[in-house]
Amino acid sequence: MSTRPPLPPFTRETAIEKVRLAEDGWNSRSPQKVALAYSEDSRWRNRAEFVTGRDAIVEFLSRKWNRELDYRLIKELWAFDGHRIAVRFAYEWHDDSGHWFRSYGNENWEFDDDGLMRTRHASINDLPIEESERKYRWPLGRRPDDHPGLTDLGL
Repeated sequence: MSTRPPLPPFTRETAIEKVRLAEDGWNSRSPQKVALAYSEDSRWRNRAEFVTGRDAIVEFLSRKWNRELDYRLIKELWAFDGHRIAVRFAYEWHDDSGHWFRSYGNENWEFDDDGLMRTRHASINDLPIEESERKYRWPLGRRPDDHPGLTDLGL
């Protein structure tokens, strides 16, 4: 079995690092890469959809990023304790008709001793926005270190 540092129990610094690593992974938009951060039997609730296991995570993320185009995400630590982390996030994307959205949400994560996420609960709301209202304009991929986070953007 492989480990996925940083490992629990989390400190404030390691929780912030774990959140940024998750953000970087999701901004890669690579379902196979992202799925490796989750335990083999990981259980998710994403909106009203329930997903179990890495194969199902890959299928879910493939569908997601085929629909949510030019996806860019920012996550921010909300709270942590032991093996758990809570985050808030916002991401921007557009559909195949060119309609833009900013999706806001909260996630609750629980990790196993190897640092793999075994549980993920996500609540998400979508806000239609005009292209001119976008705040995330970095090139696709990892958010640059000097790009403002959610708090700095007033989100």
